[in-house]
Amino acid sequence: MVKTFHLVLGAIPVIIALLISVPMLTKNEIPISAANSFDTIEIEYTKHQLKKLSYGVTERVGAEKTEILSIKNDGALKYSITELGYLQPDKRSKLDESQLNKIKAIIKETGFMSIPSESFPVLEDVTEYQKSNVKVTLNGRVNQIHWPEQNATDGFIPPIITMVETELDQIMSEISE
Repeated sequence: MVKTFHLVLGAIPVIIALLISVPMLTKNEIPISAANSFDTIEIEYTKHQLKKLSYGVTERVGAEKTEILSIKNDGALKYSITELGYLQPDKRSKLDESQLNKIKAIIKETGFMSIPSESFPVLEDVTEYQKSNVKVTLNGRVNQIHWPEQNATDGFIPPIITMVETELDQIMSEISE
């Protein structure tokens, strides 16, 4: 009788620990609690649609379209687009606090700020491709990364970069509508 009682009593903390840990382990999102109100962040995200132009002996890479998204610490957004050399009027908006905290958490918790700012070489035979750049200032620390789309390089683009790119592309598409 005493052994059964001790067994049941010992199982209670294990069950409670499982109830707490299982949802945290199976959730594939980064917890927003990682971002706190003392964090300051500024992000500048740029996408270039590039085309290689050949002038006989020389080659030049030119941008057909450039999109720039700036996010300030207070959530202020500025979206600029240049298409075929013509600058369109800027669009301004404000990012809600939950989205801003989500981006802060992704950048803080994934080790994004520790990624070296090495360049990814573009393949020689690629004539049209997208090249992206993100400059993040988190709590005074700056990291800037440049990368082409995956099919334009034989280098491996880390999933952390594509995760941040996906979030910023989503914001960019919402504000450009």
